Amino acid sequence: MDLSYTEEQVLLRDSVQKFVSDKYDISERNKLTATDEGFSREHWNQFAELGWLAMPFAEEDGGIGGTPVDTMVMMEEFGKGLVVEPFLATIVMAGTAISEGGNEKQRADLLPGIMDGSTIASFAYAEQQAHHDLNNIVTTAKKDGDFFLVNGTKSVVLNARSADKLIVTARTSGSEQDTDGISVFVVDADAEGISRSDYPTVDGLRASEVTFKDVKLSSDNVLGELDKGFPLVQKIANRAILALSAEAVGAMEVLYQDTIAYTKQREQFDHPLSEFQVLKHRMTEMFMEYSLAKSLCMKATMLESQDSAETQRTIHALKYLIGKSTRFVAQNAVQLHGGMGMTEELRVAHYFKRLTVIDSQFGNTDHHLTEFVA
Repeated sequence: MDLSYTEEQVLLRDSVQKFVSDKYDISERNKLTATDEGFSREHWNQFAELGWLAMPFAEEDGGIGGTPVDTMVMMEEFGKGLVVEPFLATIVMAGTAISEGGNEKQRADLLPGIMDGSTIASFAYAEQQAHHDLNNIVTTAKKDGDFFLVNGTKSVVLNARSADKLIVTARTSGSEQDTDGISVFVVDADAEGISRSDYPTVDGLRASEVTFKDVKLSSDNVLGELDKGFPLVQKIANRAILALSAEAVGAMEVLYQDTIAYTKQREQFDHPLSEFQVLKHRMTEMFMEYSLAKSLCMKATMLESQDSAETQRTIHALKYLIGKSTRFVAQNAVQLHGGMGMTEELRVAHYFKRLTVIDSQFGNTDHHLTEFVA
């Protein structure tokens, strides 16, 4: 398995690095997270102009024809800058739903707006009772003549406040935890019967509780096959886990490098902290955890690109390792920075909070360890 980047991927990485370096010091990010939407529309339009929003989509749909590896390259650099624009929600999650589940007309209607930055979309899948089980769905879409009536509540829907479209999972048949009977719908975010409760998340992003009350949808709103939507939901979750893992790898790299730099400057007993043997060992362990996570992230992404039979089990292993490694790296970064590590002015605390949230998205370490063993 060749884990080296192509020339095009190196150029992509360099362009994202330059954007992050120019636009994303921590004070600028804090200004963005304090706004109503929690991100910059100007930055989002720049993403579109640079072709980043079209990167993962097929050329026949007007995209650039990138692979999950290209997305990994971008998300790792986004993780280094703690980028807050809704790339995960719109491009990775909603974009995967439409490109993998949509028919030709749906792709032609929806993808151009996503790729040019004029349409923001989000994936509404999580429910309060489900914990981390993607198949635990009680939101219903019941047939009513030629239409479906959707009722239920979706939790922690990222960037729903800004979304033009919502990709919604609902149960069209079967019982609460059946994998059969799940359907995926594309819904106008301002459709009659939809209400939201918006809030900031602990890492400075935006999410909402979205309630559906007799929201009327036609069969044209169904993505993929009715009652057979679970494989599509699993595909979306896998792509999201790979993207989140790459973001976490980028964040971990910044944390261990910042910690090394700080311990070289901070003195104790007339010596830099970096000269103490026990701290050398600690930072070596931080680097090892980062390196293991990056290697497995690259392997899992390559397997996904090749549609390998090993993909699902490797993704479970990856999400477990990401949770374990990020906790170790982030906690030690804060500890070695001392009290400064908890301040808003220093970026260490912001990476800590983002990595804490990533651990809980699409299943935490315990959930994925259980799935891996099973």
